[in-house]
Parts: sequence; C-alpha cells; structure tokens
Amino acid sequence: MSKHNFGYFIHEGVSNMFSHGFMSFAAIGITVACLLIMGTFTLVAVNANGLLEDLERENEMLAFVEEDFTDTAGLQKKLAAIPNVASVSFISRQQAMERFVEQYPDEEIFQGLDPNILRDRFSIKVLDLERISQTRAAVDAVDGIARVNASEEVAGGFITIRNVATVVCVALIAILFVVSVFIISNTIRLTTFDRREEIAIMRMVGATNGFIRWPFVYEGFLMGFLGASIAFLMQWGFYEAVARGVSSNDALQLIEVIPFKELWAPVAGFFAGAGIFIGVGGSLSAIRKYLQV
Repeated sequence: MSKHNFGYFIHEGVSNMFSHGFMSFAAIGITVACLLIMGTFTLVAVNANGLLEDLERENEMLAFVEEDFTDTAGLQKKLAAIPNVASVSFISRQQAMERFVEQYPDEEIFQGLDPNILRDRFSIKVLDLERISQTRAAVDAVDGIARVNASEEVAGGFITIRNVATVVCVALIAILFVVSVFIISNTIRLTTFDRREEIAIMRMVGATNGFIRWPFVYEGFLMGFLGASIAFLMQWGFYEAVARGVSSNDALQLIEVIPFKELWAPVAGFFAGAGIFIGVGGSLSAIRKYLQV
C-alpha cells in the first residue's frame, strides 16, 4: 500500500463517516453504550471474583481434637499434608475461650468459664472451595480428630454466585457484541448503498477489491476506535464515582473495590480491541455483498 493510497483511504473513510452524520453518530453511540454495559458487567464480575477469593481465604473449617489426644504437633503435620489444605493453625482450649470472650463481650455465659470444657482444635483453610467436601472427609478420617465443622453450604453459595456471575457476564458480552457489529454494519451498508454505482464503475475499470474495501474498513475502524475511546473515559469516570460511593458508605465497608489504576490497562485494551473489531467487522460485513463477482 503506497503512501498516496493510504492518504486516499483515510480521507475517504473520514468523508464516509461524516457523510452520514446522524447514522455515524448513532453507531458510535450504540458502540459506546454496548462497550459501557459490557465493561461494567465485566468489572462487576472481576470485583465479585476478587471478593469471593478473599472470602475463600477467610473461610475455614474447624477440626476438633479428641479429648485424650496429646500429639497435636504430629497431628498438625498430618492435616497439613492433606491435598487442598492451604494452612493449618492450632487453637488451644485457652485460645478458643479467649476468642469466645472477645467475640461476645456482653454475654455473661462466657465470662469466667473453665477453658477445659472446650476442645483443642485446628483451623484449616483450603485452596479450592469446590473440593471442600472431599477435604472435610479426609480431615475427618485422620486419627485424633473427633469431628469437623465446615460451612459447605456457604462454600456452595460462593461457588454458585461466582459461576452465575461468569455465565451472565459472558452471555451479555456476546449478545451486546453481536448487536454492536450489526448496528455498525447497517450504518456502513447505507454508505455502500449510496455509492453502489461508484463501486460498480470501479469494478468495471479494474479496481481491486482491496482498493474498494479499504475506505470502508477505515470508516469502521475510526467509528469503532472513537466509540472505544469515549466508552473508556466514561467507564473510568463511572467506576471511580462508584468506588468513592462504596468507600464512603458505612454499610458497604466490607466491600473492597479494586482500584481502577490496577485495571485500566486491560480495560483499555479490551475496549480498543472490541471497538476496532466491531467497527472493522461491521465494515467487512457490509461491503462483502458489493464485492461479489
């Protein structure tokens, strides 16, 4: 592609975009809206997954030691060797009682109780919540363990939320992606329809398909990139506003929003790639009919 042709293609692409001002504006607006919705759901899913990972790290099962068992150090090594176990911490009777007193300072029933009424125990954290049932069974089978408490229902709830969020996010992204391509394709199809006679003449005089196609490709590229740029700036502002709102709300203090500075690069890359693909894909889809022999 020569420098002259490159300049011609850019000029034609820009001219085509402005020649259908309202439709081009509508296509860019639809692209911005679709990218914003896709980006918002993706960022919600990313933050939800981060929150669930934090909850996974905090989720624990308690393995209670048999009354007459004394080799707690050896027992801890056996528990740590079980697959899917991330960490094992020993909690003595005295420590357990102190925890109860700290957790329920206003409950008189826990004040002054003899720690010996409790059992020594191990706090066990797992690597993968989906395997918590198998891990619980393996812990329960270790000699010296009297019983095991594990919040399998809570773990199952975490997994369900994560899976549903992922499926919904992927489905919405796919649907909105197709809608965006369709809108831009139809916008550029108007341009090709108005210029169908010019395209026919160019084909008759021997112009290659590439020479005819490139102006429309640049038009789609420019609309997609412009839409992606606007959507990214809007997403940035919207995300920061939500993050400030969450951090200033006392009722939402447990929710930790990932800073946008840690996400801007993949978000920008996703928006740019999606916007350009939508624009170029719509262009190629629109022009294909008029390039058929």
